Amino acid sequence: MEKNETMKLRIKSTKHGEFWVYLLLWLFLFASSLLSMSAHASMDSNIEFRWHDIFHNWISLSFFLGAFLIHNFFITPILFKKHNVKGYLAAVIVLLSVFQSYQCAHRPADMPPPHMVNEMMKSDSAARAENTATIKMPRAPMPKNRPPQKFDQMPVRPPMDVHDIMAFTILLLLLGVNVGVKYFFMSIKRTHEIEELEKKTLEQQLEYLKYQINPHFFMNTLNNIHALVDVNPDKAKSSILELSKLMRYVLYESNNPSVPLQRELEFIRHYIELMRMRYTEKVEIDVNLPADCSSRPIPPLMFISFVENAFKHGVSYVQSSKIKISVEEDEHKVKFMCSNTKASSNGEQGGIGMENSRKRLSLIYKEDYTLQVDEAGDTYDVLLVIPFLDDDIQINN
Repeated sequence: MEKNETMKLRIKSTKHGEFWVYLLLWLFLFASSLLSMSAHASMDSNIEFRWHDIFHNWISLSFFLGAFLIHNFFITPILFKKHNVKGYLAAVIVLLSVFQSYQCAHRPADMPPPHMVNEMMKSDSAARAENTATIKMPRAPMPKNRPPQKFDQMPVRPPMDVHDIMAFTILLLLLGVNVGVKYFFMSIKRTHEIEELEKKTLEQQLEYLKYQINPHFFMNTLNNIHALVDVNPDKAKSSILELSKLMRYVLYESNNPSVPLQRELEFIRHYIELMRMRYTEKVEIDVNLPADCSSRPIPPLMFISFVENAFKHGVSYVQSSKIKISVEEDEHKVKFMCSNTKASSNGEQGGIGMENSRKRLSLIYKEDYTLQVDEAGDTYDVLLVIPFLDDDIQINN
């Protein structure tokens, strides 16, 4: 339930992030008219700050905003949800065509064409220069029959001018920004979904391996107790008590995402005591486990497969055998060392326990662990170095 809530919160935060990007973008665009007018009025005293011009710019921007919202809520789903590229491009072309037709049809009626604007600006500059001259030259009288200049009598403007092209370009850029932002946040959402899927797959694999390790462990332990029943019934009874302690740990504590190192080492001690009851003094068992160790978390049942293999393949009934097990720790990692003599001539080691241990290490730690197995000589040596699990990260296994 908590995982589903976490996933929903991630998706919700992604939607909020996209909303805030769009909000800041349009706040900046609407504020730019106000800032531009204020800057020009402060730099040039001949320019008057007029709210009328600002409102006029805001009305023009509102048409861009309307086209943007139509694209965001009605057209982009065609691309991202239905994955219909052709349909998306057709809808965008229709939107751009409608916008451009509206833009051309609603030009200000009193706006002169660009070439006449330039002429008027030149005439105005010449008039200012004439007024500021120290010697005023007589001006030629205006012809009486000259008709007044009116914008409605000016040449007809072309179907599209530079202002229309700029509006088309700006809208095209806004639609591109819309697609880019939406794709960015959708990629973040997909990344979260992939991470969640990988996490669930990891949990399922670890759960499967755990259910393989537990029956394998109990099978070996019961075989050991069965061997003691006929040889030494008293030791068999004591072994059953030790087995109950082991079962309590395996059944109740090993189901946790992690266990303290000290509890894992207590489990190893109980198992070794169980093994001591079975073998004679010909089997030398040297155990060096720290009595006062930390409670930092590690995966449960991480060492038992190596210890099992040491007793299973390292004990001979015809010659002396030796098993040495030790654990060391520092601030960041745990070092587990296990060595046993080779009882069989072929030196075969491992089995399902060893194989599952390798898989678990790879799934939990990726490449952040060390597992070295040396079987070149007369002994079979295992070195395992694993880091402590983070206290705030839980891995189900």
